[in-house]
Amino acid sequence: MNHATDVYTLLPPNVDPVPWLASLGYVKKPQDSSTYERAAQRPEGGFMESTITNGKPKLTGLKVLVIDDSKTIRRTAETLLTKEGCEVFTAVDGFDALSKIADHQPDIVFVDIMMPRLDGYQTCSLIKHNKVFKQIPVIMLSSKDGLFDRARGRIVGSEHYLTKPFTKDELLGAIEAHVGK
Repeated sequence: MNHATDVYTLLPPNVDPVPWLASLGYVKKPQDSSTYERAAQRPEGGFMESTITNGKPKLTGLKVLVIDDSKTIRRTAETLLTKEGCEVFTAVDGFDALSKIADHQPDIVFVDIMMPRLDGYQTCSLIKHNKVFKQIPVIMLSSKDGLFDRARGRIVGSEHYLTKPFTKDELLGAIEAHVGK
């Protein structure tokens, strides 16, 4: 399993979670018996930590870019992710996003499909065809839930597809599934 929270919450109450979490790269923090940490080195140096406290992941230092023309979606995602310890950047369209990707080098990108000027499919394709940024996971966001839209997202290189409105768990689940692989 990739999602350590799943491992932690699925264990029977009488099973010690330490061996299970240790197999996923998590270590118990000495000062707190309910907190576990995992650190992954970033390509550009420094560390991104993923922490589990009482069964809930915390993503400290993770750089996230949210691209959406809707201010409501940008703010919602930014609020949810900032509370989890992420460093969040936002962009209003694909052109704005490309400069922010170059400036901030995010660990993961969430991109809306329907945007003016440069849509989500075009933005994802440009990211995935760039040799410097192609390893960044791209998660498509859309109010459309059709098979064609999902397939088109995969064709341009996206790793995942979330339907709006999304939940906090869906947002965090996408990050856990695709960051640090």
